[in-house]
Amino acid sequence: MRPRLRDFIETKEGWIFSVVDYHNEDGVHCLLRYLPGRPDGERERNGVRYKKMGFDEAYEFIRRERPEWIKGVMVVPYDHVSRLYQPHDGLLSIVGSDPRVKKMVAALPGVEFCDMGITGSKLVGLGAETSDVDFIVYGNSWFKARDELQKAIAAGRIDGIDEAGWEKIYAKRKPELSFEEFYQHERRKGNRCLLDGALTDLLYVRDYDQIGPVLPVGNDLGMRTITATVTDAEFAYDSPAIYKVDHPEISMVLSYTHTYAGQARKGEVIEARGRLEESSMGKVLVIGTSREPKGEWIKSLTLLEQPR
Repeated sequence: MRPRLRDFIETKEGWIFSVVDYHNEDGVHCLLRYLPGRPDGERERNGVRYKKMGFDEAYEFIRRERPEWIKGVMVVPYDHVSRLYQPHDGLLSIVGSDPRVKKMVAALPGVEFCDMGITGSKLVGLGAETSDVDFIVYGNSWFKARDELQKAIAAGRIDGIDEAGWEKIYAKRKPELSFEEFYQHERRKGNRCLLDGALTDLLYVRDYDQIGPVLPVGNDLGMRTITATVTDAEFAYDSPAIYKVDHPEISMVLSYTHTYAGQARKGEVIEARGRLEESSMGKVLVIGTSREPKGEWIKSLTLLEQPR
């Protein structure tokens, strides 16, 4: 068993968690997502009702039931894991029966099927009729998939998101950006669309051979705002999103919130505000230090200076 980001696990208790890390040597680093046997559950599988857990209530539940599993993130011991759900296997199981997923696969003709997967509620058999489609492409194939998706949107085979749609997403995300700033960044990322009305994310996950060393948690040096040039954005769509920067003090900007994934490209000047941390890797700026980060952001100043 080698779980990685965006896999899911199920414990012997039937609790379902999403995997949130590539490094799981000491147990599976994850977040509780679904609880079985709840009368208030809005999802059903094999006659059992499941409740989708919010971030805070998930931590409240685990603190009460398994406090020893909380080590910053939730860490589930391997001897409690009864099943590993992997996205490619999930895609294989539903591609023939889910018309939206089938449509997405067909929209990416230049991408090997073995590099695709599905995550979220559809992976664990708890997808509702209106569920978002969380579609994965692994490694460098992701960039080819994004290009193919944009071709499909331009050709009218897939629906793009219009400005009104982005306004709804903006209201839900509540980022520390104006709507115009948010819209300029999002519309060029090219990794979101609508599949028969369902919001669909094209999500990035590293191939196993791309997984690098653990990013250590550093000492908190307080909030900081910087301006810097991005020197490497290879993992800008990863979680965390990684931007290596040319700055006299800080080597990297990391975003743990999806809002700022893909926010800037190599060679662009960014403005970023987050928590400054210092570890054995030096100093890094971390964005996404809370579930809905307030007073934290990444902006591509280069992009914002361009005419709309």
